[in-house]
Amino acid sequence: MGKPKGDGARSKSRPSSSSLAASLLPSGVSTVGFGGYLGSSRVDSSSSAEDSVPFLDVDSEMAQHLKRLGRKDPTTKLKALTTLAVLFKERPPEELVQIIPQWAFEYRKLLHDFDREVRRATHDTMTALVTAIRKGLAPHLKSLMGPWWYSQFDPVPEVSLAARQSLEAAFPVQERRLDALMFCVNEIFLYLDENLKLTPQAMFDKVIPADELEDMHQRAISSSLLAIATLIDILLVVKMPNSDNGNCSSDQKLISRARTAAVSFVENMLAMHKCFLQHMKSKYPSIRTATYSILASIIKNIPHVLNEENVKVLSTAILGVLQEKDASCHSSMWDMLLLFSKKIPNGWSYCNTQKVVLNRFWHFLRNGCHGSQQVSYPVLVLFLDSIPTDVNLGEQFVDYFFQNLWAGRYSSCHLLADSKALFGAFKECFLWVLHNVSRYCKTKDDQSELPIKLIKDILVELLLNDYLLSASMKKQDESSQARSDISTDGGSSLSHERSQQRVNSGHQVFTEELLRCIIGILLEISQEDKNLISVFCTSFQKDCLEIIREGDYLQNFHEYIERIVRFFLLIDKVVLPKGHDWPLHFLGRPLFFSTFPVIKSMDSPDAVKLLSILVEIFGPVQIFSEFDSPNAMDIETEMKHFLHTFNNDFIPWCLQGVASFGNLKLDFLLDLFQDDYFFQQWSAIITYCVDDTKFTETSDNISNIQVLAILIGKVRKRIRSKKLGRLQKFGLSPEHWHHDLLNSSAISFAHQISMINCHAQFLCAVLGGSAEDDQLCFLPKETLIIVWEGILRKMTSLLTSSSLHWVQFACSLILGSDHNDFLKLQEASFSVKFAMARFSFEVLNGSIFCLKIIDDSCTLVSSLLAALFVLDWENCMMALTCNDDKFDYSKYAGDIDISLLESKVLDNDLKEQVDAKLALGRKFCAYRRKITPNFLKNTSCETQSRFQNILVKTVRFALLDSDDLVSPKESISFCEWVLDMAEIICHTRKEMQILLDQLFQEGKSWPFWVKSLIDSGSRVATFQLETASSSVDEHHNHSFVAFADKLISRLGVDVVIAGLTEISIGSPRIEVVSGFSSPYKREWLAAEIISSWEWQVSNATESFLHLLSKYARTETSIPEASILFSIINTLIDGAITHETHDHWASFDSWKVLHDEFDKINDPFLRGLVCLLSTLFVKEKVWGKREAIQLFKQLMDKLYIGTSAVEYCLRILPFILSIIMPAALENSESDGTTEEISKDSLHENPTRKYVMSWLENSLSFPSIISAKTEQDVEEWIQAVISCYPLRTTVETGKFEVSLLRNVSNEEATLLLRLFRKQVYLNDASAATNQKQIILGKLIAVSVGYCWQKFDKDDWSYVLDNSHRWLESSVLLLEEITESIDDAIVNHTAINGLECTQKKLELSVQNYDPWIFSLSTTALVTLCLLSQLEEHEKTDSTEALHHIKLGKWADMKDQTMASILRLFFATGASEAIANSCSGNFSNVVASSRLIQSHFWGMIASFVWNSPKLVRSAAMESMELWGLSKDSISSLYAILFSSRPISSLQFAAYCLLSSEPLCRLSLASEGSLEREGSSFMESELSLDVESSSEETFWLRDEISFLIQRQSADLLEMDLISQERVNVFIAWALLLSCLNSFPPSSKAREKIVQYIQDSVSSTILDCIFQHIPLKSGANNVKKKEIELAVEASNAANAARHSITTCSLELYVQSLWPVRIDTMASLAGSIYGMMIHLLPSYVRNWFSSLRDRSLSSAVESFTKAWCSPPLILDELSQVKETVFADDNFLVSVNRSASEIIATYKKEETGMDLVIHLPSSYPLRPVDVECTRSLGISEVKQRKWLLSLTAFVRNQNGAIAEAIRIWKSNFDKEFLGVEECPICYSINHTTNHSLPRLACKTCKHKFHSACLYKWFSTSHKSTCPLCQSPF
Repeated sequence: MGKPKGDGARSKSRPSSSSLAASLLPSGVSTVGFGGYLGSSRVDSSSSAEDSVPFLDVDSEMAQHLKRLGRKDPTTKLKALTTLAVLFKERPPEELVQIIPQWAFEYRKLLHDFDREVRRATHDTMTALVTAIRKGLAPHLKSLMGPWWYSQFDPVPEVSLAARQSLEAAFPVQERRLDALMFCVNEIFLYLDENLKLTPQAMFDKVIPADELEDMHQRAISSSLLAIATLIDILLVVKMPNSDNGNCSSDQKLISRARTAAVSFVENMLAMHKCFLQHMKSKYPSIRTATYSILASIIKNIPHVLNEENVKVLSTAILGVLQEKDASCHSSMWDMLLLFSKKIPNGWSYCNTQKVVLNRFWHFLRNGCHGSQQVSYPVLVLFLDSIPTDVNLGEQFVDYFFQNLWAGRYSSCHLLADSKALFGAFKECFLWVLHNVSRYCKTKDDQSELPIKLIKDILVELLLNDYLLSASMKKQDESSQARSDISTDGGSSLSHERSQQRVNSGHQVFTEELLRCIIGILLEISQEDKNLISVFCTSFQKDCLEIIREGDYLQNFHEYIERIVRFFLLIDKVVLPKGHDWPLHFLGRPLFFSTFPVIKSMDSPDAVKLLSILVEIFGPVQIFSEFDSPNAMDIETEMKHFLHTFNNDFIPWCLQGVASFGNLKLDFLLDLFQDDYFFQQWSAIITYCVDDTKFTETSDNISNIQVLAILIGKVRKRIRSKKLGRLQKFGLSPEHWHHDLLNSSAISFAHQISMINCHAQFLCAVLGGSAEDDQLCFLPKETLIIVWEGILRKMTSLLTSSSLHWVQFACSLILGSDHNDFLKLQEASFSVKFAMARFSFEVLNGSIFCLKIIDDSCTLVSSLLAALFVLDWENCMMALTCNDDKFDYSKYAGDIDISLLESKVLDNDLKEQVDAKLALGRKFCAYRRKITPNFLKNTSCETQSRFQNILVKTVRFALLDSDDLVSPKESISFCEWVLDMAEIICHTRKEMQILLDQLFQEGKSWPFWVKSLIDSGSRVATFQLETASSSVDEHHNHSFVAFADKLISRLGVDVVIAGLTEISIGSPRIEVVSGFSSPYKREWLAAEIISSWEWQVSNATESFLHLLSKYARTETSIPEASILFSIINTLIDGAITHETHDHWASFDSWKVLHDEFDKINDPFLRGLVCLLSTLFVKEKVWGKREAIQLFKQLMDKLYIGTSAVEYCLRILPFILSIIMPAALENSESDGTTEEISKDSLHENPTRKYVMSWLENSLSFPSIISAKTEQDVEEWIQAVISCYPLRTTVETGKFEVSLLRNVSNEEATLLLRLFRKQVYLNDASAATNQKQIILGKLIAVSVGYCWQKFDKDDWSYVLDNSHRWLESSVLLLEEITESIDDAIVNHTAINGLECTQKKLELSVQNYDPWIFSLSTTALVTLCLLSQLEEHEKTDSTEALHHIKLGKWADMKDQTMASILRLFFATGASEAIANSCSGNFSNVVASSRLIQSHFWGMIASFVWNSPKLVRSAAMESMELWGLSKDSISSLYAILFSSRPISSLQFAAYCLLSSEPLCRLSLASEGSLEREGSSFMESELSLDVESSSEETFWLRDEISFLIQRQSADLLEMDLISQERVNVFIAWALLLSCLNSFPPSSKAREKIVQYIQDSVSSTILDCIFQHIPLKSGANNVKKKEIELAVEASNAANAARHSITTCSLELYVQSLWPVRIDTMASLAGSIYGMMIHLLPSYVRNWFSSLRDRSLSSAVESFTKAWCSPPLILDELSQVKETVFADDNFLVSVNRSASEIIATYKKEETGMDLVIHLPSSYPLRPVDVECTRSLGISEVKQRKWLLSLTAFVRNQNGAIAEAIRIWKSNFDKEFLGVEECPICYSINHTTNHSLPRLACKTCKHKFHSACLYKWFSTSHKSTCPLCQSPF
């Protein structure tokens, strides 16, 4: 808390006495008004002072609050004052008048209160009171006016403002306030006098701290003194009223009486307080300030009250007051001192002037006025003027004054205002002394010498020398100040930088104000006495010359020159009176004459700058008018002399040493230009620079040409800025600067082979154009064209060095007809070409915008821009290739000597050349991207067109005709380049279409499948009948397709394929002009891309088809832009034209088709099927309307008359299987036969065709017969395709869906077709193709007409399905045996290579036809399973055939076959992996081809019965392979080429009965428990359990026991991390399957606790992004990320269900969120099954933020369900008897265990923390009976150890602890180490006994004792154990 802050000295915002006095004086002519009247009432002068005792009739409530004002507590006072203010507003005035006496008593005390808020509230209450009572205040005014007036001067502004507002509330009119003061003058002075007599101890009778008393006392004294001073000012300033007024007599009397009283009281106070001398010596500045104010008021208004004695006493004190060091006192101090000097001048005679005044004055000045610069400096001249003339100040007064004033400059001038105050005072005092010389000189000689002495000693020695020479002092001040700041701030670089900035800023402000002071003094002197100016200028010139002669020997020579320059610049800004040219005659010209010879011999840019400034200010002609000649010359002679001097002296001197002079000489040379001599001067300069005899490099290695370039650059800047100095007529336009020598030099430099850097610089200077707004060229247009032709040849020289054919082709296009130039460029060496290209870049970089001048005159601009683009492209291509480790440098090096090809240094030389080209190419690239967009858009149409043609031809040549094979990255690069080019030159969509037409023109190897021809004004597609071509042409085609695909992805299908031109680029594609038909449609291009299928790194399904599908969604809104049907028709025509030989039967159309497309060989058919699948199945963009329209078009192509087109019939099933579900889609939900028959055959002819095909098919013979015609198979396939199925295989799910509804008539026809084709025929004798057709017919028949099947139909279906499935089983078992034989029997003999070859041959035995038949069989079996579970079939006869027929007998046999397949494929991989990981890859990879088949197998494995699984395991054991069934499952689970459905199936088998208790332990580690596992019960007793060590199987231990570093460094979704998580999920699931009390479970838990690192928990929380926060955050307030939220829900689910299967199943496809969910579920299962394991990990965390986040997460999401489960288990499972009772308190999360035995017992309370199990449970004993404290503590520790170390349920720990108690009461001895009978973790009994002391120990406790104590002795008797 602390006490309220006290009040310090008066702040700047505290009202001064004079300001308050002015506010109280009436405006205008001051009149008192009606004397003796307050408002309209007469004030009774006879009212006496009120007693402090309250009246008896005061309101009790107000009396109560008034009494509370006397309390010490400020809060109480504030509340009372606030309440009183409210009451004052509510009560009537008559009642309030009664409390005024008591209020006045409290008011006096409250004004001295220490708390400022109390004082402010007092005045607010006073305002409320006087506002309420108004006239009732008059009788009590005298008792209140004294303290009221005193309160106006409170040092706190808020308090004084409140006091003033209260006074104004009582007397709103200013005159009335003055009346009140004069009326109560006696009482006011008496009150204030009493305050001055107060002592700290007498102020309050209560105990108050001494510091508060001191503060209150000094405030009372200072405020009283200020109140007296202000009152004196008010009363003695008031004027007497005019005598014409009738009331004047009374008013005059009142004023006179008040003045008399005031004078009397002042005299008494002076006597009583000894002229306030003690207050002048006070240690408080506020008291001293108030004392100065009261003395100033007395001296100003009533000096006569100060008698001689008072003057003697005060003179020393007042004149010696300059020793005051507090700046807040100086304003009042100076008022008092100046008034005393003027009013009482004889007071100086009473003191020692030198000792009392001057010495203190000098000290005051030397110390910078002690901080009051802005107050003290302005009054110095007043002080000098106020000093009496008869005072002897001494001969050296003036010198001492200025010396001391100057000595305080640095200590006082840190701010601009301070500096201005100092130099303003210095100037005023200096000029005042010059005007009052006689006051300080005794003789006339002295009077004439003193001004000169002042100029030399003060103005020159002090001011000027300080200005010029302080440059050297500045460095010292900076370093000293920096050292000081560093020592203060601890040496930080930031504080050093800030201190340096403060020093620099202070010096800059000081020097600027100093210079203004000097110039100001000079201006004043020049108007009166030029002799004094001459004295100053002579000294100034001498100092400047000395500085220049010293030159660079001076440490800060630059700063010296800068000061001189600033001096002249400031003089130039001053407006001099007419005829006052003394700066030129006395300063400028003499300084130039004297310094130029010295500067000419120097090497100083600063000195040159000085000359430039002098010339700029005064003019060259004016300066040179007397140059080298003391006598004046006539004008003509002077001009000749000027030109002679300019040509012979200044040109050679200015053009030498340019680099070292920073080009300042050139600026000086340009400053010398004059309109009259302009052409002569410019010609002389160019002639000098270009003259061959003078064309040499200067001493600083800069040639004259380079100097000329710099000079021209400066001319350009001056023309653009229109700052040409004294040039007004010539030089304003670049044409004025043209010269023949410039033209010839530019042409020569642009075309010559030998190049110098300065040549490029010169060309850039004369060409101009470095910026878009720079069009200043110093060459004519004809010369420009010749120059740029040379630059183009140099630029293309680098292109000729490339070995890329397309680059050379582009170069030939750029140069055009200049073929000879191209050949000459190729002949040059690489170094020459590189130098030429670099030279061209420098010129282009500096002059690109100059090309606008010649844009309309030639083709150079387009060639230059195209060359720039090609250089950029080549560089990008080189950069792409260089990233390849196999980069061939010889491909890009170009011109290399053939002899180098056989040398060893080839690579190094080539690398250097390529690196050089790359570096230069990057420059071209950056420059091109920076400059071309805006530049090219502003060029002419002809330039843009030619530029486009060059680049388009270059791209097409590179992709289609070049011998260089383009890589995928290069194709993408070409696309980006074209887009970049299009963005620049294509401003409309139409221009874009024209560019695309140019790009996609027919070429040598493009297009490959479809061509575009113009027929009758429209585009039609034609097909390539012969596509045989070379591999190079095929590569070119693929490159161009990749290029086109990328282009479409960037521009959109609507632009490239649909050819839309009416929609602006980038706008939403939703509006189009009605009736629009684009002439730029390119359906043929889409067909070409789809038919190409694969290109480089992509294919149609991955990119292009997705774009078409996206476009199809918006195509309906733009009917005129429809292209999809045209593309499909093109593909259909192409497939028919190519006469495809693909058969639909071998094509699995029942699954999602994306991995089946590659099986189709015909490119058109493959693309067609893929496109339709995307539109109808995958994206579902098209529906019934499009399907019917497509079906009609297909029918038109199928029939020619009445006969069918053979190849159209062959592709028909492919299309029908996709579009039929959409074509026959019904709006009805149930699809009954009646509703189906209502379908209009007229609107939808599909069903009519299907029915006709069915009827026709019945007339065909069986396809199994040997003489079947080919079209019979095609028609049967077409019919089957009209009844599509859809198989959905997901992890944990396999379904077969019917995609359409059939009518009863249709089902009957389909059944007849089925029976005709399958009966009376042996299907096994048919070919594979025909068997597959039969299999598909069987599947669709089961799906669509199963309700009409009889017993024979089902028998046929089951027999064939089982036969086909069994064939795949036999095949796979044969392959597995072959692999086992190769690995086991032949590896050691033949070696790994031979084994691998044999393994690969074995894998190749997979027959795809067998697997296709098995797949069809599995689909049929899945349909049967679904029918068996279908609710609608409960009452049908077909269900009876299914459930009780042959299917019931064959079901388990079929499932066993499927499990045999499953185990066989796992066994083959496990066997292969036992030899080599590469071998297992071979086996696993072979499954990927049939991934859909294995997904269906896995679905049946998930649903297989337990008995079938057991039988399959037994058959695996009887099979006799080298790997058992569990190894097979692990091989599938952790396969190197995993299939997610197989993995989940393996996980389900391993984690469920009967394998869950066999899948973890290695052979032999749980042998004794093994026999009991199969019976699902444990036959071993806990007490007699064996101590065998438990080991995990190798397959899982490898993952569970991975190194910590490996685990943490794994990628979050890598296969390794997934396998680790799956292994832990399996481990926890199997652990949960063991009974809680089983010994096997204890062994596994102990193994995990001892052998498995807890790093897995760190890995888990890598997947759960948590925010650190407080542990007490509510669950609803915790904000989780998506992954963390999924993990939280998963953890909660695994705790409540004790299962991980849901999140293992949803893991695939593996993503960040699915891994997070699995991680959360594993964490939940861990804290449920292994709480101690998790707690140990949590306790070891060192990262506090992670620890806090984990605890918050667990507490919010995991602990509540876990605690609820623990309490439920305790309540349900803990055994209770007569001795033991357990109860649960769920609200408190407590378990109360009561144990009673005979007459003893105890109650133990187990409290589960809110973040259980991360925080250990607390156990306390609440009651004990008959148990010793030692035993009680031991039992308490025992229970604590059990529940904290239990890796399982707390209920189990309590059960074991109770068993421990029971045994102890039975006499079983406890272990002396852990004080427990049952071990806390493995629950074993003490068995190992000491031979000496006979005590028994737990083996685990004894082992821990031996390992930690490093002994092998008994813990009790210390004998050897």
